[in-house]
Amino acid sequence: QVQLVESGGGLVQAGGSLRLSCVVSGSMFSINAMGWYRQAPGKQRESVASVTNGGITGYADSVKGRFTISRENAKNTVYLQMNNLKPDDTGVYYCNAVLWSSLRRWGQGTQVTVST
Repeated sequence: QVQLVESGGGLVQAGGSLRLSCVVSGSMFSINAMGWYRQAPGKQRESVASVTNGGITGYADSVKGRFTISRENAKNTVYLQMNNLKPDDTGVYYCNAVLWSSLRRWGQGTQVTVST
């Protein structure tokens, strides 16, 4: 059973940086792709960044050039490096895993708040 635990959220001023971590318990070999989503108050959850098993990455237009997703298989961890943060980046960030069976797993979320 794959389980995800996020960490690294917090309060930061606009222009600052944060690095989110998602630790995966269970077999990484059962995972096809991983990603980060966020949900701002009153808005739908949206995809922010993704990385496939082959290392192909994808980003939402709003974060391109500022966010970087990476995975460290030896530590069963996926990271989201967030630079030049903006108030619009505020929200709960969720780690997501897409299994080869097409099932999805979600973490519990970590709050990111960017102040002006």
